[in-house]
Amino acid sequence: MTMTTAEADKVLSANFAPWVLELGLTTEALGDDRATLRLPWSDRLSREGGGLSGQALMAAADTATVIAVSAARGAFVPMTTVQQSTSFQRAVTGSDVLIEAVLTKLGRRMAFADITMTDAASGALAARASTVYALLG
Repeated sequence: MTMTTAEADKVLSANFAPWVLELGLTTEALGDDRATLRLPWSDRLSREGGGLSGQALMAAADTATVIAVSAARGAFVPMTTVQQSTSFQRAVTGSDVLIEAVLTKLGRRMAFADITMTDAASGALAARASTVYALLG
């Protein structure tokens, strides 16, 4: 029941807080159990030292999970984050980040995902995350 990238971008614009939308996330690819989003580089999202802020990466991982669940179910349904754990492995400077959320289990009431965040320019792994969501609708 995978949706199109244009439909996924509509889910983004219709269901997220304005500050999340300001991250500039776009949907790169979708599959039956996954979504890949692009977080564009912005000096506004960098921290002291020039690396991309961890908060931006965590928000992007959280958002990518929502898009992956929506793609798998064929449409957005209300859901909420139950747990998110993130491990940062290297700083990203001056490059977009690709965020791929892969669903490891999608049930009627719960969804689980593993997320990888890679530097789009070098392909180097920047961070990993895991999320658990409660599906409300």
